[in-house]
Amino acid sequence: MLINKSIALIDCDLKMVGDSGRFEGYASVFNVKDLQGDVVKPGAYKASLAKFGMPKMFYDHRWDMPIGRYEDADERAKGLYVVGEMTPGHSRAADVAAAMRHKTLDGLSVGGYVGKGDFTVENDTRFINVWSKLIEISPTTFPANEKARITGIKHADADDLAEAIADIESIRDLERLLRDAGGFSKGAATALVARVKAVLGVVGEPDEESAEAKQLRQLHERISGLSAVIRT
Repeated sequence: MLINKSIALIDCDLKMVGDSGRFEGYASVFNVKDLQGDVVKPGAYKASLAKFGMPKMFYDHRWDMPIGRYEDADERAKGLYVVGEMTPGHSRAADVAAAMRHKTLDGLSVGGYVGKGDFTVENDTRFINVWSKLIEISPTTFPANEKARITGIKHADADDLAEAIADIESIRDLERLLRDAGGFSKGAATALVARVKAVLGVVGEPDEESAEAKQLRQLHERISGLSAVIRT
């Protein structure tokens, strides 16, 4: 599943190096619960960095708008620390660098793939232990805001979305899919699922199938068509 996780500029410890477009700071912090109820654990990025190397640098998760490159990314006690440089002579990169110096841009946001086996859930908190593939880190206008998540997910691979739909096994799985792929907040995802259940008029029947299993089956029948839509 392609997801984005943001960090506000105040937490980045961002340092701009003169007017060169070079900067360094934290793109992600560990052991902090975000607005979506997720916590990134130490070590989450190590495997991806070792396998895939440096992430790309885009503006606001727009994969068609590269604005620079990262020279270094390593995990420290606080989180993932990066050193990057905006592309010299690139007008958009110069604008972004100026906005970062002025603090008009609000922070950094990591984007990539997290598989179903990459996290655990305890007391309604998702702990991301592994980030399967860290694709990019974007300076973004809306960290911790759903807009960044929505613009990022538009570029998700159709097969990944179809696989995520097929992996739904519980109401909570559906809520997480809405949060990760749909850009819903935790509360909005929960409210939408509850509303869909009400609209469908799911009625429990006295048989061996549990109420949640029955609800999930009926929901899954109605959203399974998304796979075909996504592929078109």
